[in-house]
Amino acid sequence: MFENLEELEEKYRALSQRLNDPALIGDQAAWRSSMKEHSGLSPIVEKYGEYKKTRQDVEDAKEMLERSGEEDIRQLAKEEIRDGQERLETIGAALKHLLLPKDPNDSKNVVVEIRGGAGGDEAALFAGDLFRMYTRFAERRRWKVELMSVNESDIGGFKEIVFMIHGGGAYSRLKYESGVHRVQRIPVTESGGRIHTSTVTVAVLPEAKEVDIDLNMNDVRIDVFRSSGNGGQSVNTTDSAVRVTHAPTGIVISCQDEKSQLKNKDKALRVLRAKLYDLEREKQRAQLSAERKSQVGTGERNERIRTYNFPQGRVTDHRVGLSLHHLDAVLDGDLDEIMDTLITWSQAEKLK
Repeated sequence: MFENLEELEEKYRALSQRLNDPALIGDQAAWRSSMKEHSGLSPIVEKYGEYKKTRQDVEDAKEMLERSGEEDIRQLAKEEIRDGQERLETIGAALKHLLLPKDPNDSKNVVVEIRGGAGGDEAALFAGDLFRMYTRFAERRRWKVELMSVNESDIGGFKEIVFMIHGGGAYSRLKYESGVHRVQRIPVTESGGRIHTSTVTVAVLPEAKEVDIDLNMNDVRIDVFRSSGNGGQSVNTTDSAVRVTHAPTGIVISCQDEKSQLKNKDKALRVLRAKLYDLEREKQRAQLSAERKSQVGTGERNERIRTYNFPQGRVTDHRVGLSLHHLDAVLDGDLDEIMDTLITWSQAEKLK
């Protein structure tokens, strides 16, 4: 680890000098790339500098202990050695976390898909609850929510809803939400007061830019049709809804949220790119089975990851065994405690 840190420190010094090179400044694309790399190394180099200073302080204290014959000074040196060694352990642990491989998608916006699973109308209603939960979470962070596609249930909620969350680090927080969410409660349609169990599936995909995915439009069929449902005067009068079909994978995306056919087409293609990008990432993860085991909430989407128990007011994340007894707050978007626990668990697994 320390050989790697020495190399990173040398690279950081070289980048610091290069950033002042007029030739690099004149090439804005190269300058921004170098600046991003420099910023990424900065916390590691600063923490390593703190480690080296603390290590030197410990060595100085040991030398003082060996040379001094005065008991007061020897006692002071022993305390400095003990405190310094504790700091070295703390700083060393922090360095290990800083050196963990970064997910290149962490800073990206996300496409979130919520679909009702087992449970019929009750599953659709809970899909609506989860949509509100993620919307409130985004609002707390001042992130923007953009609807992409909506398929409403007859009694409320959603059979399926797709939306995008725009915000710095959105994927880094929300990527752990992929999976099956289970709800246990008495449905509004239940006259006997019995508790039912229903499921909703959530998929969180990093937004894929055109540079991330080379989408061959010859593989894409685009159909237009008339919108249905609530949507204003233009509904059922113009062919504004768009259905995009990707022939090689069979992926079908429909968007009718906008009155403009062009906007619906743009949204559908953005969702398609995100799906194709996620498929490519799945292939890469399959080739790295050991790495895949250290991931949380990516890949095995058919696993039950969380249960929302309304009679007990409890939410349990089964991956980390975390149970919270403030279900109302969680459904109102208070997800930070769950997400922080999952991030910590994921990092610990990677460190192993």
